[in-house]
Amino acid sequence: MKRIVIALGGNALGHTPSEQINLSKKTAVALAPLIYAGNEVIITHGNGPQVGMINSAFASASSINPAVIPMPFPECGAMSQGYIGYHLQNALQNELTNKGVNKNITTIITQVEVAPDDSAFKNPTKPIGAFYSEKEAERIAIENGYVMKEDAGRGYRRMVASPKPVNVLEVETVKTLVAAGQTVITVGGGGIPVIRKDGIWEGVAAVIDKDYASACLADLLDADLLIILTAVNRISLNYGKENQIDLAELRVEEARKYLDEGHFLKGSMGPKVEAAINFVSGKPGRICIIAALENAAKAWETGTKISN
Repeated sequence: MKRIVIALGGNALGHTPSEQINLSKKTAVALAPLIYAGNEVIITHGNGPQVGMINSAFASASSINPAVIPMPFPECGAMSQGYIGYHLQNALQNELTNKGVNKNITTIITQVEVAPDDSAFKNPTKPIGAFYSEKEAERIAIENGYVMKEDAGRGYRRMVASPKPVNVLEVETVKTLVAAGQTVITVGGGGIPVIRKDGIWEGVAAVIDKDYASACLADLLDADLLIILTAVNRISLNYGKENQIDLAELRVEEARKYLDEGHFLKGSMGPKVEAAINFVSGKPGRICIIAALENAAKAWETGTKISN
């Protein structure tokens, strides 16, 4: 039996409730064998499209009806955790029941501590919500104090910081549930970012990369294995080029070298490799596997294994 943290990529979820329900069912089929094999499984996930949708919905409603208050971003993150967690929880429960496995699935609304002096707060780069014209963006920035920047030539969007995770506030709850034999869904969307201010925890408008948060959680749980699921079977050098090389195994030193050489882009594979390095480096014997979602149950054979 192993303690496994599984980080789901965006391909595990959808952009609408119906699409997400269908994809959650496929995700459950892929993950269930790891659960009924007797492992302690903790599941994390992203929330990019979902939190943006929630944020945009409240913003649009507020522009039509002033009585509707725009929802603060930490609360949007909490809503997305519940919404996504429900679909994954339901799909996994049904899949395990159909296999004759009696296992409880629990979703935890999770807060993740970030440092208030993280340099990311000085230069927000994570786009969220709808696109606006330059004139609309200027008005929104003045009215709400938001940072608005041009994004991909399609208009202006609100930008928030993407600080690094420091701690998971609910980690002891997760440990208790795992020890009781439950499968836990937690750190959704990288967790709700919170800072310690005047002796209390306070939510901040930010987005934590879910792979960094997953590695942080795996470290705090002293997991044996971190599995980062994505859209490709293995990470590659020279990705998409004629001389592409798929990697079955990597040592941490090699992974750092390739990362520094620019083989893994910041917006895609880079954070996954860096998260893997952070987790594996924390303690001897740890392993991280980056693999395709559909091959989750056999990731050991099909994915890229990163170790000391």
